[in-house]
Amino acid sequence: MATSKKVLGRGLGAFFPEYESEDSDSKKKSSKPKEKEGVEKNIVSPEERVNIVLNVPVDHIRANPNQPRKEFDEERLDELADSIKKHGLIQPITVRYIGEKRFELISGERRLRAAKLAGIAEIPAYIREADDEQSMAFALIENIQREELNPLEVALGYKRLLEEFDYTQAEVANRVGKNRTTVTNMLRLLGLPDFIQAALASNAISVGHARALITVESKSDQQKLLSKIIKLGWSVRQVEEAVRALSSSTSKKKPAKKEPANPFYDEISARLRRTFSTKVNIKPKANGGEIKIEYYSEDDLERILSIFDSI
Repeated sequence: MATSKKVLGRGLGAFFPEYESEDSDSKKKSSKPKEKEGVEKNIVSPEERVNIVLNVPVDHIRANPNQPRKEFDEERLDELADSIKKHGLIQPITVRYIGEKRFELISGERRLRAAKLAGIAEIPAYIREADDEQSMAFALIENIQREELNPLEVALGYKRLLEEFDYTQAEVANRVGKNRTTVTNMLRLLGLPDFIQAALASNAISVGHARALITVESKSDQQKLLSKIIKLGWSVRQVEEAVRALSSSTSKKKPAKKEPANPFYDEISARLRRTFSTKVNIKPKANGGEIKIEYYSEDDLERILSIFDSI
């Protein structure tokens, strides 16, 4: 496999002709005979401007609008800035060239911010070719691999890939190297109320705690359980047991209404049961209705989702 070209000894002008200064242009003109008309200048082709590492002015690098990471620890940034002052930036950031002497960050925003704090004028950058979709995917994947995103930032990154680039959940999972069920569960976190999301973002609770609270319908019950998790240090298993007990208590208080049989819905339910090989319940309402498909494990959910994909 070909390795990336490291050309730090060469200036930006060697690869991006617009970086050539007027002074250098004038020197070339005075030291070289005038070019004949019709002779093409030896300009580096676009494909030679990627997969290289160059020193790039930090003022010419703009932040990635698709950056999934939103929170940066100021103390850790200051520590990194001090390290960069002493030793320089050892690991290059990754950027793409967007024209007019401007680069856009793909990954390494923490390093870029710290370099600016350290007062560094130029930093090494790996230049790669990427469109908007690839830039966002690269930024998300890099942060996930470095485990620098909190769960909600990961979920928001998945959501943007779904909404802005029309990915399916299976495509998102393939892109970021995760199981389809993992992507689905992360996206479900975005449906939690703000107070639970805040606790998750601050690491007061884990993803497992949050997932256990998703099935609790009442926000007041969610708030009570959240308080116990934080104050009593409940494990995920303890939360799951409390949720089951709450669900059982609620179902006893609300006697189930017996819906009259409807041959049409019975026939549709039977067809869906055959398709998904699991229990399916159709509940008609005044306007429309809902279909409840049961699953009994994450593997079973993955099986059902694969059937939807094939449809």
